[in-house]
This record gives sequence, structure tokens and C-alpha cells, in this order.
Amino acid sequence: MKRLAEWLSSLGLGEYAERFAENAIDISVVGDLTEEDLKELGLRLGHRRRLRKAIAELNAMASGNEKSEADPARRDEAERRQLTVMFCDLVGSTAISAELDPEDMRHVIGAYQACVTKVIRLYDGMVARYIGDGILVYFGYPQAQEHDAEQALRAGLALVARVGRLESGAGALASRVGIATGLVVVGDLIGSGDSQERGVVGETPNLAARLQETAPANTVLVSESTVPHLRRAAL
Repeated sequence: MKRLAEWLSSLGLGEYAERFAENAIDISVVGDLTEEDLKELGLRLGHRRRLRKAIAELNAMASGNEKSEADPARRDEAERRQLTVMFCDLVGSTAISAELDPEDMRHVIGAYQACVTKVIRLYDGMVARYIGDGILVYFGYPQAQEHDAEQALRAGLALVARVGRLESGAGALASRVGIATGLVVVGDLIGSGDSQERGVVGETPNLAARLQETAPANTVLVSESTVPHLRRAAL
């Protein structure tokens, strides 16, 4: 139980440690908890989202360890899977940088990236790469969930709203988002250390990038391939 309490504290959820202990939940079973279980335990929505993300990462790590022990070579094999890809970009960054001191611009970019990252994690996405003031995001990797496309759309709408509330010193910031869903090949590891990532090959990331480039400020453009995965009730 002590290990679970420490893990919850590291997530900023230490207030629930006693409740987990009362229900005989330890680190060995936390990975099996469902959304309904978390509701029954009394976790608030934002905390449930945060814990589900952490549980997914915990399960992915455990799965990766099992595969590594069984066959270390399998960790580097390319994998074909469906993915929802998001590209987010800061609108007018060149004009903003022309008006600001480089140090001030660094703070603006940092605040923008932190804002987007917080929203993406809230909706179970994974920030794959920062490309200047652009951000590449995956929904459905490393662990796929039933509503990845819906979560991507919710995240896109939330982040354009939140970024729009940030100030640059040269006016309010604005962003634009492109989202596409389709088959990709998650290939070889690229880079090393903290910058290491899985390369994604296919038309889906290219389509998301094109949609982002053509989107007006504070707008989310979604590909036709994504629409069938969205439930009307969820929008």
C-alpha cells in the first residue's frame, strides 16, 4: 500500500491514498481499474483523466517489459495500427517574434507549449514532438482506446480556447489544429534519451499537417476519415 500511496502522491492524487487502501486496492491491481471503478471511488473528472493516463502508461510499461523479457528484438519491430494524429500550430509567431525581445518570445513559446501539453494529457493524448511552435500529437499510441478520435477533437477544441486566453505582450495568442485518422506504420525508434520517439509513416500525419496549415486561426479542421469515429452525442 505504501508503494501505491507514493505513486498517487507523485501524480498529485495523494488525497485518494486512504480511500484506495480502504478498498484493498494496491499497486498490483490498480492497472485493472475502470472508469466506473474510479467514479465509485469518488474521483473527480479531472483526477480520473489524470489517473487513467497514468494507468495506461503503467500498463504500457508493464507490457513492454513482458515483451522485452520474452523477445527483446520485438521492441524495435514496426507496427501497423490505426492512429489519430493532431498537428497544432501557433498562429502569427513570426510577427509576434518581430515585436518581442527574444527572451520574452521564449517565455511565450514556453507558456504556449505548456498549455497545449496540459490539455493533451488531460484528454489521453501523447505529445510526440515539438517542431518549432508546432506540436505533433498522437491519440491511440502507445495504447489505443475506444474513443481516441473523440478525445482528439475535444482536446483540439479545448486547446484553441485556452491558447486564446494567453497573452504574448503583443496581443492574445491564437492557434490552429488539424486532425486526421487512419492506418500508419509506427516504425523504428528515432533519436535518443528524452528526444527518442517512434517514427510514424503514412498519409495520416501528412493529412493532419495539411489541415492545420489551411485552418483559420482558433479553428479545428477534422479529416473525413475522422468523422465516422465521432459520435454526435459526444460533440
